[in-house]
Amino acid sequence: MKNKISMLFLISTIFLGTSLFANDWYNIKQLGAKTDGSILCTKIIQKAIDEASTKGGGTIYFPSGQYLTGAIHLKSNITLHLDAGALVKFSDNPIDYLPFVQVRWEGVLMNSFSPLLHAEKVDNITIEGRGTFDGQGQKWWATILEYVAQIRKNGDIDSINNFQKMWMEANSDIKVSDYYKRTLKRRFFRPPFFQANKSTNIRITGVKFINSPFWTINPIFCDNITIDGITINNPKSPNTDGINPSSCSNVHISNCHISVGDDCITIKSGRDEEARNLNVPCQNITITNCTMLNGHGGVVIGSEMSGSVRKVTISNCVFDGTDRGIRLKSSRERGGIVEEIRVDNIVMKNIQREAFMFNLMYDKHLKEEPVNEKTPSFRNIHISNVTGSEVKQACRIIGIPEMPIQNLSFNNINIDATLGFDISTAENIEFHNVTIDTKQGSACLVTDSKNMVFENFKTNKPIENTSIIKLNNTNNINLYNCFQLKEADIFISAEGEKTKDIYLWGNNFAKVKNPVNSKDVTKGSIIIK
Repeated sequence: MKNKISMLFLISTIFLGTSLFANDWYNIKQLGAKTDGSILCTKIIQKAIDEASTKGGGTIYFPSGQYLTGAIHLKSNITLHLDAGALVKFSDNPIDYLPFVQVRWEGVLMNSFSPLLHAEKVDNITIEGRGTFDGQGQKWWATILEYVAQIRKNGDIDSINNFQKMWMEANSDIKVSDYYKRTLKRRFFRPPFFQANKSTNIRITGVKFINSPFWTINPIFCDNITIDGITINNPKSPNTDGINPSSCSNVHISNCHISVGDDCITIKSGRDEEARNLNVPCQNITITNCTMLNGHGGVVIGSEMSGSVRKVTISNCVFDGTDRGIRLKSSRERGGIVEEIRVDNIVMKNIQREAFMFNLMYDKHLKEEPVNEKTPSFRNIHISNVTGSEVKQACRIIGIPEMPIQNLSFNNINIDATLGFDISTAENIEFHNVTIDTKQGSACLVTDSKNMVFENFKTNKPIENTSIIKLNNTNNINLYNCFQLKEADIFISAEGEKTKDIYLWGNNFAKVKNPVNSKDVTKGSIIIK
């Protein structure tokens, strides 16, 4: 009995020594921070971080309460821990984010306001807990919307304030492509909520982020990032994306709930010549077990992908209410390659535009030119096990003549949409076990494309006098093992002088009145076995 009491006393002593009296925990409230959110406590927070850093690291602890702060600059081996009930509100006064630091803003390196949570060239940082960070972005949003309106009306800002003058002086040598110069006319760039630069071993878990001034979680040039179980909630607002890794490697995003004013998760690697010269891709990205609500896109790659994006998996996610589900976007003059992408086990509902969008014509005004380092490419992308309902359009694929979108496959897909697939300028596209139900038009329209496979492709809602698959100036098509269960008027229609080498074999068209309908197609171009 005496030995048991001694052991309990020893365990209690160890516990007290490591929790109540540990010198690597810094209680912000005990250090003098006001808990009613009335007075800035930036200096208290930063002093605790600096002191902990000099001792090799530590935890900055925010007990329940409200705290008001400006920019927080993290250092190596530092943890921010927000207790349940802790609310850290960031000032909406731009002066609290000076001096300028180097940021990557929409893929362009520049000197501008410090991110709300900033880290540069650090290792082993953590943000954790059950509390909330509030970016108080409303004034930032109003300011930029005002500037954008002025530029659209007058071609420039009516008058330049001191912050804009500071930006001009700090970025006198900045170089961008011509079409981005309109954006630079703002001379005022909202800070991202969290941006770590050239850092490693980053972990963000449990906490909630709301009202971000700009992009919310935006690591750049970082390695080994884990983002798990966080909530991001930004109302309808300009460019308030959720999670945006840019030129990062080994990123793990899981168990997150995201509802934002722009894209929920976006993978990027910089813009134009600057990013091509840096040549730092975003790669080895896993996204799983996430729910994504309001936003322009669920998971988006681009449009800043000039440094390339590769080796990405997206799985076990629900998109409900986003404008698009999976979206890839780029344009001529960007350059970069998006490849080795896997999407699996996805449910989509109430998608306002396309469930899938692959677009190399994001900037439509740019003209065709010979293939060079500025030519973007999408290839080797595979999508499987997707269910979609209340969708505006199942998919759009828009390539460019000098670089068709290549090597896409769709396996085990069921989508109920107003419009079906619309494929233009693509090659090596495969469909296996795909059911597309539409209210208007063909389930799949293919134009100016080649080398396609349709296996067990069908619709449960055939439209009167409308073909299920429509080909226009498309060649080398292999259609087999298709069994149309519901009665239909036309299964496949083909037209255009360039349409040829259409092979149909092993299909069951017993319930189709006219399996093949052709127009202006060279005789012998359609082979039925």
